[in-house]
Amino acid sequence: MSSERVVVVTGAAVGIGRATALAFGELGDFVYLLDVDAEEGSEVDGLIEKSRFVLCDVTSPNEISDAMATVAGESGRIDVLVNNAGGFPSQRNLEDTSLEEWREIIDLNLTSVFLTTRAALPLLRRSDAGRIINLGSLAGQLTTYRTAPPYAAAKAGVHGLTRVMASELAGDGITVNSLAPSAVMTERIAKLRDEAEREATAATIPLGRYQSPEEVASWVLFLASAEAGFMTGQTVSVNGGRFMT
Repeated sequence: MSSERVVVVTGAAVGIGRATALAFGELGDFVYLLDVDAEEGSEVDGLIEKSRFVLCDVTSPNEISDAMATVAGESGRIDVLVNNAGGFPSQRNLEDTSLEEWREIIDLNLTSVFLTTRAALPLLRRSDAGRIINLGSLAGQLTTYRTAPPYAAAKAGVHGLTRVMASELAGDGITVNSLAPSAVMTERIAKLRDEAEREATAATIPLGRYQSPEEVASWVLFLASAEAGFMTGQTVSVNGGRFMT
């Protein structure tokens, strides 16, 4: 086994996924970038010395299987899996949310975590210290601000699934934790909310601002580190004080 870690990041083309992939790349790890956006994904690939972009829809079992076959054939293992792919295209209330949109958002944010992790397990078990980091959200913990109902349900599911995974995989020496960021200034949020909405959201955060994708990525790096080796089954709230426990 080489000393560099093999890292898989889903949704690696933009936002938190992009920042996370770049951060692992700066550490000298080999990073597999999984995304449906070939243009943006290839751009990130070009910024990392040791990486490979793999076109992959993480809601498709067949595409995930193909992606893991690529990783297996080239690297033979996975040391860190970051289940980051997610999001929602619009903010509708419960009554206006169609069943189709519900299923699409649940599949992208929750089912993808199940499918990707299940496919990656044989490779994670080959690692000396496997790590799984799932991207949840404050939306899965707190319901006093506006968000898409299926997104909140999916992210709450991610937190619950994280605990089940952690319990099941502890015997394999694999840790599983999730992050619950608050408002993160990504490209998606910039398009989804106008300036007035962004300012109103920032006003609800004690620290008075959105967090950056890089700040979230730094927590992913910690959960993947040796220092976090005895930490599993936890949801880490990184929200600027918006939700305190």
